[in-house]
Amino acid sequence: MTEHPEDEQREGPPDEAAAEQAPPEAAAEQAPPDAAAEQAPPDAAAEQASPEPAAQAPAEEPAAPAAPEPAVEAAPAGDAQPPPAAEQPPPEEDLEEVEVTAREKPEIPGADLIPDIVPEGEQFLDAEAQAAAEAEAEAAAARAEEDADEDHALPIADAAIDLAAGARYTATGKRKTAVARVILRPGTGTYAINGKPLEAFFPRETLQRMIRQPLETVGYESRMDVVARMHGGGVAAQAGALRHGISRALIVADPHLRGELKRRGFLTRDPRVKERKKAGLKKARKRPQFSKR
Repeated sequence: MTEHPEDEQREGPPDEAAAEQAPPEAAAEQAPPDAAAEQAPPDAAAEQASPEPAAQAPAEEPAAPAAPEPAVEAAPAGDAQPPPAAEQPPPEEDLEEVEVTAREKPEIPGADLIPDIVPEGEQFLDAEAQAAAEAEAEAAAARAEEDADEDHALPIADAAIDLAAGARYTATGKRKTAVARVILRPGTGTYAINGKPLEAFFPRETLQRMIRQPLETVGYESRMDVVARMHGGGVAAQAGALRHGISRALIVADPHLRGELKRRGFLTRDPRVKERKKAGLKKARKRPQFSKR
């Protein structure tokens, strides 16, 4: 074959011819400046900035998305947070197994139930045992009363009353509608009630013992005389009023006796009085006999 220099000139260098023949659209597809800058990492951008031919840019594009993978994977590893403790199930060791036993059915229905009302023990006693228990309770109450009477019978040791020749201690006692004005003075232990001795004015021994209680308690029953004027009420009411008046007079003589006399009940004014009659009734509570016709 014969070589023609004209053909060589027409062909020219192969690289220059390819560059001239490539259309502008293909060049734009091979190296888009905006897309490469956005997708490529900093290393890829530096490589694109270096003076290299445009033909090598498409070859480096597949490596661009692989670069950020380590950073994406490392981020979850560093920012990973353990799940909250509430979501974790409790360990099986902490759970205690409770064995539920089946309820045994008793032979008698309701025998295993606890009664709400517990009957008293005396209800199961026969007549003789119940009578013996009542007698024992009455005896215990009687012994308690005797002990209390013995304590009250003991005189007060620290009583200190001035027994001067002209000493006078006055007080007023009341019981129901009876009123007693009492004067205590040094003497031999005599009683003058409305000008009469105690035995003549109060013939009952129980009333006499009740009237002597205050002076016997303080231990001055034989060293003081009692002069009283009384009106209103009956015999029992007047005896109560006289004892009340003597007790108040002793407090005037010695205020330190108030505690002992109060404990024995000598200073308490008995408030019990007769209840008034009501209209339509025969007495305070008594009603006339009912008649249907």
